[in-house]
Amino acid sequence: MEFKFEIEGGNFSKAGSASSEVKKILKQLNVNPKIIKRTVVSLYEAEVNVVAHAFEGNMNVDIDTDKIVVKIEDRGPGIPDIDQAMQEGYSTATPQVREMGFGAGMGLPNIKRNSDQMNITSKVDVGTELEIINYFG
Repeated sequence: MEFKFEIEGGNFSKAGSASSEVKKILKQLNVNPKIIKRTVVSLYEAEVNVVAHAFEGNMNVDIDTDKIVVKIEDRGPGIPDIDQAMQEGYSTATPQVREMGFGAGMGLPNIKRNSDQMNITSKVDVGTELEIINYFG
């Protein structure tokens, strides 16, 4: 099963709507609640990153019999130093984003912690591609 979601940069009122929809789908499929939680946490963090840092993005979710593969692509400033961005507490969020309670620098570390596999590539002034894989077994 494949699902596609558009993510609007800067629209915090819709942040989390795609990950909530995926949660409902996984519950309907009777996926293990621990896997649902890990998956939804990583998707939410990725979705908020797009909203906070990019102009727009897409989330493609592919649910197979043994795994869920999520690809998030955004169009935005990109990440100049992925190793630095992976450090807990490192953030490039604006003061406005921080005032709303986001941008603590835990997004990418939380995604990695809640994923069986995480792959990230980024080009400055182009955008970022993130792949998250969680296995059901």
